[in-house]
Amino acid sequence: MKVPRHPMATQEPLERIKNFAEVALGYSPEFALEEAQRCLQCANPPCVKGCPVGIDIPAFVQLIREGDFAGSLAKIKETNTLPAICGRVCPQEEQCEVVCVMTKKYKPVAIGRLERFVADWERAQGLFSTPQLAAPTGHKVAVVGSGPAGLACAAELARFGHKVTIFEALHKPGGVLVYGIPQFRLPKEIVTFEIDNLTRMGVELRTDFVIGKTATVHELFGEYGYDAVFLGTGAGLPYFLGIPGENYIGVLSANEFLTRVNLMKAYDFPRTDTPVRTGRRVAVVGSGNVAMDCLRTAKRLGADEVICVYRRTRNESPARREELEHAEEEAIDFRWLSAPVGILGNNDGFVTGLRIQRMELGEPDASGRRRPVPIEGSEYEIAIDTIVIAIGQGPNPLATRSTSGLELNHHGNIVA
Repeated sequence: MKVPRHPMATQEPLERIKNFAEVALGYSPEFALEEAQRCLQCANPPCVKGCPVGIDIPAFVQLIREGDFAGSLAKIKETNTLPAICGRVCPQEEQCEVVCVMTKKYKPVAIGRLERFVADWERAQGLFSTPQLAAPTGHKVAVVGSGPAGLACAAELARFGHKVTIFEALHKPGGVLVYGIPQFRLPKEIVTFEIDNLTRMGVELRTDFVIGKTATVHELFGEYGYDAVFLGTGAGLPYFLGIPGENYIGVLSANEFLTRVNLMKAYDFPRTDTPVRTGRRVAVVGSGNVAMDCLRTAKRLGADEVICVYRRTRNESPARREELEHAEEEAIDFRWLSAPVGILGNNDGFVTGLRIQRMELGEPDASGRRRPVPIEGSEYEIAIDTIVIAIGQGPNPLATRSTSGLELNHHGNIVA
C-alpha cells in the first residue's frame, strides 16, 4: 500500500492558542477520497467488531470511494445518529482503528476522520438526513440526561417508533458535549446540528428539568405517564485529592472550570458574566482527556505558564495521543512523575503555590500500569495562581438517591 495515511490539517500552534476555534480542520474531498482508497475492504472486517455501535465501516468507506457522500452518511446513520460528534471525539485509536488490518504493516485507515468528513459534508450542504422511522408504537419513553448516552438512546428509541422526551438539568442540551469538551475540540454548533436532527426525528427536549428535584423517576412513570425511563445522568461528581489546602480560593474542579468556559463562555467576559480567574500560572492535576482540555483552555485564557502535574510518565497517560500531542505543541509544561501533596495559600485565602513530591514507578497495580512510588525527601514547591483538579468524576447521586428500588455498584453506578 503506497498511499500513506493522510494527516489532518490543523491550526498552527502559535495561532490556535489565541482563539477557541476548532484545531483540527477536517479532510478535503480529495483527501477523503484518497484515504478511503486505503481501505482493503476485508471480507471479515475486524473494524466493525471494534466499533461499539457496529457501523458497517467498509460499506461507508466504499461509498466515499465512489463519491457517494450522501449514501455513505446514510450507511453510518443506520447504526449511529451522531457521526459529526463521534468522528471528532470517539477514541477510534482504541476501538475500530486499532484492529484495522492495515496496522500489520502501515498506519490504520483514518476511520474517524472519514466519518467526520461525510457528516461535515452534510452540514456544509445545508442538508438534514434522518434515518427511516418505524410506525408509531404509542409508547412514551423518558430519557434523563442529554449527554452522549442520552442522545444516542433517544435516537434509537425514536427510530423504533417510540415517543421520546429528553429531560436535561441544565439550560442547554448536550451534557458533557457542551459543558465539558471545549469549543476548540468539539464546536458547539456541531452538537446543536446533531441535536436538531434528533428533534426532526420527533424527539422532544425539556431543559432546566432536574430529576430528583423538579420531578422524581417514580413521578415520570406515574404523573407524567411514561412507559419506560432511561437514566443517563453521566459522571458529573468530581473527585478531589484529599490533600491540605484544597479549600483555598483558586482551586477548581475540572467540571467547574470547563463548565464556566464552555457553557457560560467565560472566555468572552465582560460580554458574559461568569469570568474565571486564572492568573499567570495554572497547574492542572491529572493527565486524561479532561486534563488536556483544562490545560489547553487555560492557555487560551491567557495564562503565561500552564503546568500538568501527573504522578506517572507520559507512557501511562490515559489521554488520547492526539490530544496529548496537541497539548505538547501548545507548549504545556508537563511535570511527569510528580504528585501534589499540599496546596499553599495566603492569609486572604487565595492559592499561592503547590507542593509536589517526585515519584518513581514500581510494580503494576490493578489498572495494569506501574504504580507510582514516592521518592523520600524529594518534595519541592512551585508558585501557582490557579489549580484545576482533573483526576476523574463519579456518578451524580441526585437521581439515584431519590429513586427507590435501584441497584447500585460500589462506585454508585446503576446496575442494569
